Amino acid sequence: MRIGILGAGQLGQMLALAGYPLGQRFTFLDTTGNPSADIGQTLVDKNNTRLTEFLNQVDVVSYEFEHLPVALVSEIEQHKPVYPSSRALQICQNRGLEKALFTQLAIPTPEYHLVNSLETLQQAVTDLTTKHQKPVVIKTVTEGYDGKGQAVLKNDAKDEVADVWQRIGNRELIVEAFIDFVREVSIIAVRSQAGEVRFYPMAENHHVDGILRYSFAPLPNLNPQLQEQAEGYIQALLNELDYVGVLTLELFQQENGQLMANEMAPRVHNSGHWTQNGSVTSQFENHLRAVAGLPLGSTTATSPTCMVNIIGRAGDAQALLKVKGCHLHLYGKEERAGRKLGHLNLVAETTSELLAQVNQVTKLLPDAPAAKFSFVTKD
Repeated sequence: MRIGILGAGQLGQMLALAGYPLGQRFTFLDTTGNPSADIGQTLVDKNNTRLTEFLNQVDVVSYEFEHLPVALVSEIEQHKPVYPSSRALQICQNRGLEKALFTQLAIPTPEYHLVNSLETLQQAVTDLTTKHQKPVVIKTVTEGYDGKGQAVLKNDAKDEVADVWQRIGNRELIVEAFIDFVREVSIIAVRSQAGEVRFYPMAENHHVDGILRYSFAPLPNLNPQLQEQAEGYIQALLNELDYVGVLTLELFQQENGQLMANEMAPRVHNSGHWTQNGSVTSQFENHLRAVAGLPLGSTTATSPTCMVNIIGRAGDAQALLKVKGCHLHLYGKEERAGRKLGHLNLVAETTSELLAQVNQVTKLLPDAPAAKFSFVTKD
């Protein structure tokens, strides 16, 4: 099968690497002019003149990131099957639509207000800080990722609100009540064209400055009821959207065990990279099985696994690969501050052994922060 991928970054490249053994071949359509995928064929199309050429080379289309023109995806749907659909893409691009869908499906999410002016922003900040006696999180409704287009305000001081409006405003924003949580987690599910659904074990995620640095799965202290709670939420989303492919739901776990939805992503996800070496079937292969109409593979975890993002500087591959259980995945990118250059998957027989490997690796990666997980007792 010939699969078209909208976008030509590392996620697209990893999809292709997983699909070649299935006999699939790939064509990427890059609209940015800066592709990094180094497999298959890439059509660079900044001016939207090569769409017909792209469509003639593919049987089915998917995408590797959600910051795409919905109109483009809708146009492609008139000619080729697209999974996930343009409706899923449209909702995931807009935090207001996303929150409304969570509310419609009774998926708990932080209280929020949508604002489009300095005055309404000030009122929303005052309302939420007064009601909850906690800070608020302000985000752009569209775009924004890896901590970009976000701010946290601890009070409703007018000068601070005005500064945020100048810095990330002059557009529609969402203001959310801050949630006290014990950890950030994510669940990844995949749904086939026939409606078959598989769930991966939840992962705990450690972010620094809004950027994911570590994902650990399966969790050694995960209550089965919590996994079931997350599966129920993401199942509702899959059903409502008649979804095909991999879907990711990021959540906050509160101290009482309640999960609160943060956001979802209609694609393979950074927090699921651990599945490449720690599960029977990776998220990449299962996404491709789904969009190609093939049976889904097992999502069972085979070993305790930790994904470590490599950001800014790559470190010494020789030294990293000497670490027991280390699997290196580099994206072929030049070093640059804040840039995702690759990731490591560390696998071990036990949680304690894996944590020791993680600590060993962090000392080998330049500027890597210390890993923090909720199940590790502080000395």
